[in-house]
Amino acid sequence: MFSFYLAHEYWFAAAQLSLAMLGMGATLTLKDFKGVFKTPKAFTIGMGLQLLLVPLVAFLFIAISGAAAGVLIGLALLAAIPGGTVSNIFTYMAKGNIVLSIAITAITTIGCLITTPIVLNLLISQHMPADFVMPVGRIAFEICLFLLVPLVIGMAVYSKFPKYAAKISKLGIYGSIFIIAIIVIGSAGAGRLDLGTFGTSNILIILAFALALLALSVSVPKLLRLPTEDGAAIQIEVTVRNTNLGLLLNASLFPVGHPLGGTVLMMLLLYGAIMLLLGAGLIAYNRRVHRQAH
Repeated sequence: MFSFYLAHEYWFAAAQLSLAMLGMGATLTLKDFKGVFKTPKAFTIGMGLQLLLVPLVAFLFIAISGAAAGVLIGLALLAAIPGGTVSNIFTYMAKGNIVLSIAITAITTIGCLITTPIVLNLLISQHMPADFVMPVGRIAFEICLFLLVPLVIGMAVYSKFPKYAAKISKLGIYGSIFIIAIIVIGSAGAGRLDLGTFGTSNILIILAFALALLALSVSVPKLLRLPTEDGAAIQIEVTVRNTNLGLLLNASLFPVGHPLGGTVLMMLLLYGAIMLLLGAGLIAYNRRVHRQAH
């Protein structure tokens, strides 16, 4: 069973991303993008954090941590990917500005066709093996095929067949979660997930990175005096990354057997677990703030 998983890891990653984006698309309409015009200040701040400050934080960690190449590449991947579908759900639960959350997620998701290869190339090209060439074209193609196409299909379903959209959205999201579970089980069974080998210092690096993003996302909206609902959306958008896309890019860049792939996979899965815990904390915090304000 585990050998079957290893032989088809790339397609498992592609399927889980496609299902997640199909599920997200089935909740979106073109009207949701008008959230950009309703909250231009908050949207600009959110986009600035996602596209500029998050990569800057990753750059600082890469520059000063002295960690192994796989860890640094994992940090770069996390910085290069946008927020995911989970961020919209968490924002709703946190009583945040869901329109702003959807707008930032949608625009950064579409924009990552261009931004992800650029950020990866800037952050990690010097940490890759000497004979490695960043496959910018292939990354862009895979983002288009497995992320943007399912997103557009989901939006088309919502537009043309709205009564089926909710079921398709749940099917896509739950299907993606199921495949992620397969990826975790398959990787663990094949010996690719070994916390002992990964090391305590690397666990602390990924935890520190997650906490740095959390601190950034909480402090900047407060300093710029954004409404609490906007702040909640931005906090969650910055902290909750689209690790689905990260898993696909890892499987594409580092096929099974590559010495860096296992470490990068550990980084992505550990961040995924940490971000869920931090997201739960943000939900509880912002719900309390919302009750106090109302």
